[in-house]
Amino acid sequence: MKPTLRGDYTVSAYCPTCELVTHFKAATQLLVNGRHAFNGVNYGRVIYCTLQCSHCNRAALATVPDNGNITTAVLESFFPISGEAATLPVGVPPEIKAEFREAELCAANGANRAASALLRSVLEKTLKLNGYIKGNDPSLTDLQKRIDAAAADGAITDARRVRAHDEIRSLGNDVLHDDWRQVTDEEVEAAHRYMQRILEDFYDDRVTVDKILKAKKRIP
Repeated sequence: MKPTLRGDYTVSAYCPTCELVTHFKAATQLLVNGRHAFNGVNYGRVIYCTLQCSHCNRAALATVPDNGNITTAVLESFFPISGEAATLPVGVPPEIKAEFREAELCAANGANRAASALLRSVLEKTLKLNGYIKGNDPSLTDLQKRIDAAAADGAITDARRVRAHDEIRSLGNDVLHDDWRQVTDEEVEAAHRYMQRILEDFYDDRVTVDKILKAKKRIP
């Protein structure tokens, strides 16, 4: 969940200390009058706020441009980084988990293109670690064929195969290979959600997946 500005300059956001979505109430404000530009819009002033979590009292900082009242206010920045971590199976390898968490960190900072590229990398590394490599099968020359092979083996569902292509691989390819374009929050959220599901496919019931991969000669 991204931080949301509410009435009285309160921010609704995920608190990394409480590990839940809560309200951060404004404690002090420094108001600076004068032109302030954000996202191509000019505002008449900017307010720098200190806030506190209403649940655990953790401190926070926010930058809020407006034109004199809350109805014109927007949230330009918020700290701590407010990105709720997805639950992953305990068996996910540390290096895969670390890269997935880094993608979440990028998304929480609004770096959507970086997050998209990392989620594609998580997908590719996950498939390689599970034996979907050219060394095991000469036909597995690219990510598209590796995704299809994992679905054909039954390691992931066919529905997940479609999502892996449409939401993760294609988006990551756009970032890595095509002309620059803005990647939306919705695109990153979809890629994040389905990468979590694919990790669950591979690691939530690892005993069963191991049997599938061994039967298909993907792993020893």
